[in-house]
Amino acid sequence: MLFPSPLVRGTLLQRYKRFLADIRLDSGESITASVPNTGSMRGLTTPGSEAWLSISDSPTRKYAHTLQIVRADDTLVGINTGLPNKIAEEAILSGMIPQLSGFSTLKREQKYGQNSRIDLLLLGESGQQTYVEVKNVHFKRTGQLAEFPDSVTARGAKHLVELSEMVKAGHRGVMVFVIQRQDCDSLSICGDLDPVYAAAFANARQHGVEAYAIRCQISPESIIADQTVPVLTL
Repeated sequence: MLFPSPLVRGTLLQRYKRFLADIRLDSGESITASVPNTGSMRGLTTPGSEAWLSISDSPTRKYAHTLQIVRADDTLVGINTGLPNKIAEEAILSGMIPQLSGFSTLKREQKYGQNSRIDLLLLGESGQQTYVEVKNVHFKRTGQLAEFPDSVTARGAKHLVELSEMVKAGHRGVMVFVIQRQDCDSLSICGDLDPVYAAAFANARQHGVEAYAIRCQISPESIIADQTVPVLTL
C-alpha cells in the first residue's frame, strides 16, 4: 500500500476526542490532525512521539492533515484502521497466504450475518465461499509479541460468531490480523483486556474458523505486507 505522496513529519502533542490530535510539524507549525482510529491506541499516544501525516488538498475537509504513523518502542507503527483491508487484499493477491490462494473472484464489503459486512469474500471456481474478516493490530507489550485487541471489542466478538455460522453452513471463515509494525514475530489474543473476545476466538477456532497474521514494513512512503507470522493458541 503506497501513500499517494510522501508523509510529512512532526511531533505528537496530544490525542483527544478519539478522532483528533495536535501535532507540531517539523516546519514549526502547530496543526490539528484527524486520527483515523476509534480504538484506544494503547501505548501509541505518548506526547513527544514522532508522528507522520498525510495531507489532503480537498477544500471540503475541516482538517487537511491525517495521522498515519507514530514511532513507539523505537519502531514505526501504522495507526490508520482504514488501511488493513487494502493491505490484506494485496497480501492475498500476492500469494503471501497460500491457504487463501486459488480463488477466482474477490469481492469487498459484502453483506452477511446479522446486519454485518464481510471485509473480503473469496469465491472459488467450485462455488466455495471464503469469508475473510480483517483486523488491525498495533498493540505490543513484551518482546516481539503483537496482541489483539487492545481494548474491549464487542463488535469483534460478534464477527467471530458470524464467521462460525458461515463455517457451520459449509463455507470457510477466516480471520486475517494485519500487524502494522515491524518488531513482532507472532500474535496472541489479549485475554486479560477482553476475556469475552478471547473466549469467542477460542470457540470460533474450535468450530473451524481459520486465523492468519501478517506483519508489515512501515515507512513514510508505504505500508507493505512483509510476511506471515504465527497466531499463538490460547
